[in-house]
Amino acid sequence: MSKKSLIIGIAAVMTLPTLAAANGLNLNGLGTRAQAMGGAYVSLANDFSAVFWNPAGAAGFRKDIFGFYALDLMPRATYFVDQTRIPEEPPTVDAKTPTAHYLGFLGAYYKPIGSKVVVGLGISTPSGLGTKWDGQDFVRLSGGTAFDWSSKIGVFSVSPLVAVKLSDWLSVGATLNVNLGTFNLKMPGGSADLGEGTVPLGQYEEQMTGWGFGATFGVMAKPADSFAIGLTVRTPSTASFKGAANLSYLSMYDLPGSSELRRKITWPLWIAGGLSFRPFERLLLSADVHWTQWSKLDRITTDYLDGVWATLMAAGHKDVQVLDWKDATQIRFGAEYMLNTTTTLRAGYYNDPAPGPDPTINVLLPTYTYNALSVGLGKTLGDLQLDFGLEYLAGNKRRPYQDVFLDSGMPGTYTMRIVVPSVSIQYKF
Repeated sequence: MSKKSLIIGIAAVMTLPTLAAANGLNLNGLGTRAQAMGGAYVSLANDFSAVFWNPAGAAGFRKDIFGFYALDLMPRATYFVDQTRIPEEPPTVDAKTPTAHYLGFLGAYYKPIGSKVVVGLGISTPSGLGTKWDGQDFVRLSGGTAFDWSSKIGVFSVSPLVAVKLSDWLSVGATLNVNLGTFNLKMPGGSADLGEGTVPLGQYEEQMTGWGFGATFGVMAKPADSFAIGLTVRTPSTASFKGAANLSYLSMYDLPGSSELRRKITWPLWIAGGLSFRPFERLLLSADVHWTQWSKLDRITTDYLDGVWATLMAAGHKDVQVLDWKDATQIRFGAEYMLNTTTTLRAGYYNDPAPGPDPTINVLLPTYTYNALSVGLGKTLGDLQLDFGLEYLAGNKRRPYQDVFLDSGMPGTYTMRIVVPSVSIQYKF
């Protein structure tokens, strides 16, 4: 057997789970007050989180403002599949993720320049999620070896801002978004028939970083003291990732054990509109509609720079991952009630549809339809504002059962629950 034929033979039968992504590519908002109001915040955006929600909101700032927000995103997932269908046999997989913490933040500073212009700078993590599984739970899928199964995506963004007050009731604003992304992935490399029997390929691992650029534009209108309308558009941002991949056993067969790789991932167009209304002085109500063009992530292509890896992955159709995602629309609602001049209670709800269909779901970054509830408390101490929030996301159960495991996804029963506590501090000076 020639070396080229051997490579093609390996690629034809290897069962490497390919890259999948989720609505977890984007966090569902930044800023504790906004989070506690269900992210129905586009028509408000009147605190330091304006750089994320609607840069036009900063035009109303009359003092220098600094704020910082921190969150701890804690996902809890389960995955179950039984291919044996024999009652006395243990299930193929019965797995739960251990407790994990994915931290995020937003820091922002704003300074009025005259009576109509405000400049600012925000530094944040607008995207971040992942999963980590106990490899022992997957040994029946990986030839009896407990390989690592984990994923982690993160984006670090720097956003300079300009906001202008065009009139007493109309403001506009914009940011430039400079994004640094990271993508880490571990999973079993599957097995291959080398002509003299099937052999394992070991642990697959990749680490990548990439830069991308985009912009956010916002408009805010307040035709009356008790009523406001907002519109925000965040342009797509394509991050060009560079990194390396490894297959731990591949060098045993006189093949390169690693390869540099390149991949482009687009964070899609986001358009959000909202309105807020104060029916009486102590109560504020808000509602938003957010649309995300997830169909831009129809497929993800990976370029392996090593010639052997490029041939292997192309022959096994592992260099192109078809996601077949659809655009999604979120509906959000929020409420805020002032107990007194210093203490405020908040609550919110939103529905976040899964962009991905059943055939492309994967345990490393699955997609879910979430129903999310949030609550919060705000405390004002002069020019100091403290906010505390808690969000709970319940993912709808997914059961994409099929007779065999497909290259594009993994059948089974999936569940996901996410708890997100957060805290913010803001000071005017």
